[in-house]
Amino acid sequence: MWALGCSLLRSAARRAMSQGPARRPRPPKDPLRHLRAREKRGPSWEPGGPNTVHLQVVAAGGRDAGAALYVFSEYNRYLFNCGEGVQRLMQEHKLKVSRLDNIFLTRMHWSNVGGLCGMILTLKETGLPKCVLSGPPQLEKYLEAIKIFSGPLKGIDLAVRPHSAPEYKDETMTVFQIPIYSEQRCGKHQPSHSPGRLSPEQSSDSESTENEQHLPDGVSQRKGGRDPSLVVAFVCKLHLKKGNFLVLRAKELGLPVGTAAIAPIIAAVKDGKSVTYEGKEILPEEICTPPDPSLAFVVVECPDEGFILPISENATFQRYQGQADGPVALVVHIAPERVLADSRYQQWMERFGPDTQHLILNENCTSVHNLRSHKIQTQLNLIHPDIFPALASLRCQVVSQNSPHWPAPYPLLSLHGVCFCLLQEESAPFTVPTVRGECLLKYQLRPRREWQRDALITCNPDEFIAEALEMPNFRESVQEYRKTTQDGPVPAEKKSQYPEIIFLGTGSAIPMKIRNVSSTLINISSDKSLLLDCGEGTFGQLCRHYGDRVDRVLGTLAAVFVSHLHADHHTGLLNILLQRERALASLGKPFHPLLVVAPTQLKPWLQQYHNQCQPILHHVCMIPAKCLQKGTEVSSSEVERLISLLLETCDLEEFQTCLVRHCKHAFGCALVHTSGWKLVYSGDTMPCETLVQMGKDATLLIHEATLEDGLEEEAMEKTHSTTSQAIGVGMRMKAKFIMLNHFSQRYAKIPLFSPDFNEKVGIAFDHMKVCFGDFPTVPKLTAPLKALFAGDIEEMQERKEKRELRLVRAALLSRKQVGGPEDSEPQQKRAHAEASQSPQSKKVRAK
Repeated sequence: MWALGCSLLRSAARRAMSQGPARRPRPPKDPLRHLRAREKRGPSWEPGGPNTVHLQVVAAGGRDAGAALYVFSEYNRYLFNCGEGVQRLMQEHKLKVSRLDNIFLTRMHWSNVGGLCGMILTLKETGLPKCVLSGPPQLEKYLEAIKIFSGPLKGIDLAVRPHSAPEYKDETMTVFQIPIYSEQRCGKHQPSHSPGRLSPEQSSDSESTENEQHLPDGVSQRKGGRDPSLVVAFVCKLHLKKGNFLVLRAKELGLPVGTAAIAPIIAAVKDGKSVTYEGKEILPEEICTPPDPSLAFVVVECPDEGFILPISENATFQRYQGQADGPVALVVHIAPERVLADSRYQQWMERFGPDTQHLILNENCTSVHNLRSHKIQTQLNLIHPDIFPALASLRCQVVSQNSPHWPAPYPLLSLHGVCFCLLQEESAPFTVPTVRGECLLKYQLRPRREWQRDALITCNPDEFIAEALEMPNFRESVQEYRKTTQDGPVPAEKKSQYPEIIFLGTGSAIPMKIRNVSSTLINISSDKSLLLDCGEGTFGQLCRHYGDRVDRVLGTLAAVFVSHLHADHHTGLLNILLQRERALASLGKPFHPLLVVAPTQLKPWLQQYHNQCQPILHHVCMIPAKCLQKGTEVSSSEVERLISLLLETCDLEEFQTCLVRHCKHAFGCALVHTSGWKLVYSGDTMPCETLVQMGKDATLLIHEATLEDGLEEEAMEKTHSTTSQAIGVGMRMKAKFIMLNHFSQRYAKIPLFSPDFNEKVGIAFDHMKVCFGDFPTVPKLTAPLKALFAGDIEEMQERKEKRELRLVRAALLSRKQVGGPEDSEPQQKRAHAEASQSPQSKKVRAK
């Protein structure tokens, strides 16, 4: 063990010498330094208006990503709408989450708020002291609802500004909230609905009185608290930017530039006042550039035709259209094509005048958002095109309603009061300057009004392939792997395609650019499937994996298993439910609720969201996970019926759950198929003997491996497993094969390989597809994977060596303090041995 310590020291020294002279380490960045700067300026500080302001598309409105907008100034950052996957996109494209001051929400619909719970938890972790949410009055209830699974949101002040509150003002702009009520609120006929996003529900509880919008704090008195007839538009008016003082011109006029006497002169001319110096009057335009006017931009969502008239007749919009309240530089329209093609809406757009630009965000805006997912999947596809299939694109067939191919007799299909368009509609023509959204498209308001496309994403698979092929030894390792597989016999199991396991999310905690959070699709047969966990962005992952076939896949979905109530395991469920209803409609299949096996604590969250935000309970038939534990007596005949239906629908002989060692009410599960195969899923857990017993002789174990070997103490603190611990569970279970997943996001591309890896172990990647016949193949992918990610593995190995070196030094120091200066070599050897053999002896955290 002493040799180990010496080798670590030598390797560290060699690396230091090869890197040249040591540089002074940079101080760690303070993510909240902008807040400290603001505190120093004090509340009385008034800027002369921001110098730089731009809007940037985060999500362009597609079905897989929703619509979201990021607004930047040197003083503030804002986010408009926060659907599922927005946090992941902001992280990938370096749009700083920690700088968000305000989040504005146009409507209480999952497409707008689905990513909000994860975003809030991330903001809390960054130490942001306060974030203000503006929009529909149900926002406050929504925040209360997410506390059901997040717990108290201590450490961050989440203020809710209802739509009835007065305008908001900060260093950058003043924001006015404009409540818009659909015609159906007053019982008027609503001609048709949005084809793209789900329309507001038509139900008896959507009626209300006229004076309801004037209630204190904007709280609705309607039954259940929902108000599907309300959207909130935002008019954002930049502060006037004062002109720039022309120093050289002032010198030419003899002004006291560089002295204290110049300060009041500068202040006066920037305020547009003339000054008199040495008997001579100097006009402001002589020594100061003209001020930049108070430009405005508008963000408006029009979900369906029922909102067109209220929007077009709104008095606030009319004032800006007449430029009485200042020029409007840009209007952002979150609206389906049916609305945009309506003559009333187009006339409203035209009234802003020819100088106003219009940005469209909807499902007709095709754009690549998750570039890193495409890149890594393209490179993995070089290794094995079946196990790592290329990602698909979600491109619906574009059909005109006047076309003979349009489904007759009805262009729209209604289900439970919600209307769906079966096909994407042709793009509406415009007579005003219009641009369709793309991910990272910018519109700059200051210093110069212009569209900026330099940040737009370019997805070039040839570049990704060339980069991979340039990796040392990658090409050779792929060729060697293929040679070994060609020489070997074809396994008998390869004849069967099913069950097919597709890993949709293999990361932990928060969605990141390469690994999304937990979700695994099990295709039991060609027409039956189920999901094991359903983290945020699961539907988006399905879209990227299946493309236009996503509705067919949702149509086969029979059940969802939710292992526990941490946000990274279940917050994608609502979108799956909503999109599944749309999919069944598009396929012409009858709607029926989805079976959800979950801890009973999921029900209060669904109930609260249903009551306050959006109807959802009719989508679900819930089976308490505890009722599927071995030996549990089920007292409810309804639950017994649902369990029988679950087994029958999925062709299962048994669906068993057990409590695992994670948080309270955390479960693993085992599925036994009628044909004999057995699949076990751990959920999140430390090594668990109950799971071992339940999973005996499993065909496949999917087990979490959050942390690398050597971090056993951290794994215990966080109630997770290390790589070798997960493999050990599979070995004791006598599982035929083990797939490791749920990796910490510190292992973004690939985890560190454990010495316990063998021919029965594989590593899961997002969008990886395996069947039982692939078991002999998956371990053979290790060499190409190591070659592809050699740089990442080396970096992680260096971190591990440094951590072990710290342990050795800590053990030596401890021995010295205990044993005194007469420490001998045997004592040093024992210290090294203890440091190496007992990783739990010190608190270890990977950087």
